[in-house]
Amino acid sequence: TKQVIAEVAKELGIEQRAFTSEEILRRLLFASVNEACKILEEGKALRASDIDVMWLHGFGFPRYRGGLMFWADQIGVKPVYEQIEQWHQRYGARWRPANLLRDLARDGISFRDAKPGTK
Repeated sequence: TKQVIAEVAKELGIEQRAFTSEEILRRLLFASVNEACKILEEGKALRASDIDVMWLHGFGFPRYRGGLMFWADQIGVKPVYEQIEQWHQRYGARWRPANLLRDLARDGISFRDAKPGTK
């Protein structure tokens, strides 16, 4: 089966390599941050802290991390955006950064300080 996987990956141009735990974590959570930005853009949530409440109480996100968006603020909006943009360039449309994420990174605004209803 490993040989079949390697052959199919080669045919599809998929690079096979080892991933660190940190890279796996960031891919999962950065994708969620990007989707959360789209939720904010669509007005389905008013503030980043609303997303945090949902992640803390709905998904059981570790309380000491403060919620998904608080966690992302600790990394920095700009580094999150830059990484997602790199993945977008490498992997295509599924990694297209949300407009809100792009704008906050450009303007140096944290999720916490983003005005409610910012699009």
